[in-house]
Amino acid sequence: MKLTDFDFDLPPALIATRPARPRTAARLLLAEGEGIADRRVSDLPGILRAGDVLVLNDTKVIPARLRGSRTRATPQGDATAAIEVTLLEPVPDGWRALAKPLRKLRAGEAIRFGDALSAEVVSIAGGEVCLRFDAQGDAFDAALAQVGAMPLPPYIAALRPPDAQDHQDYQTVWAKRKGAVAAPTASLHFDAALLGRLAAMGIEFVHVTLHVGAGTFLPVKVEDVTTHRMHAEWGEVGQDAAEAINRARAQGRRIIPVGTTALRLIESAAGPDGRMQPFRGTTDIFIYPGYRFRVTDGLMTNFHLPKSTLLMLVSALMGQDRIRAIYDHAVRQNYRFFSYGDASLLIP
Repeated sequence: MKLTDFDFDLPPALIATRPARPRTAARLLLAEGEGIADRRVSDLPGILRAGDVLVLNDTKVIPARLRGSRTRATPQGDATAAIEVTLLEPVPDGWRALAKPLRKLRAGEAIRFGDALSAEVVSIAGGEVCLRFDAQGDAFDAALAQVGAMPLPPYIAALRPPDAQDHQDYQTVWAKRKGAVAAPTASLHFDAALLGRLAAMGIEFVHVTLHVGAGTFLPVKVEDVTTHRMHAEWGEVGQDAAEAINRARAQGRRIIPVGTTALRLIESAAGPDGRMQPFRGTTDIFIYPGYRFRVTDGLMTNFHLPKSTLLMLVSALMGQDRIRAIYDHAVRQNYRFFSYGDASLLIP
């Protein structure tokens, strides 16, 4: 299975840099059975069935992108230089982070992010830096909210800088548990009114948590995709969530995760027979064609990058030829792609 099997031509004009407004106005490509229909996210109550279970990722994106200046003592006095940091995850010594430019950093240097926050470089290894901040707990969260920017995907950040509007746009309405450095973007299409309409028609919501990491944007660099190693992300499926999914499956109701993050998590927590177990820990599950789905009956997701692991995942769900036809249709019909783009509902 070659990486080139998952390539396609995407006009740059179709890359969305802002979301649809209102959220539910985003277009929705419905691919069910052999058909394709052009709809809107607001049409979901007329598309889903009473009793369907939507699995929602309740992770909360932190404003993980920081711009600051580093200070180093020199014979001529203290020297400063600009630096950009993207936080990855907390570790016992502080925070794992990416930094640009990394090659000029040295352990022991101080980095100041405005007046609200500063950090010391603890160590540098493996293309990452470990930072120890001068604030912890609630004080750190408050300072981060003041000086941090939302960590937009690289393909958006290359076109425009993050701004205040992204603090709202790049967060789901049910975000609860802080820890993600990328949003579960299919979930960005929902608002409170749509959730109310779906609940009224008998849709059940199950919340799980997967803290999406920056590794979700890493390119696949091997030609034989089966040798690709996925990044690990922390997730949790609670007892109530596992029982709700098991109950729905026993009753013949459909399990439809909203987003590839929710899908990867529930597939990680399901046994070979599809029975869900509570799960807490990291998952590096890699889903590509040939994978046998254990619990997933459908998927709501955005449109993904060429040659990406997410395109491989939807190809596993729908079949490579079917996904190729779906994406050809999306390009011809000018659907908006990637994190702030339009959505698809894929029902094998």
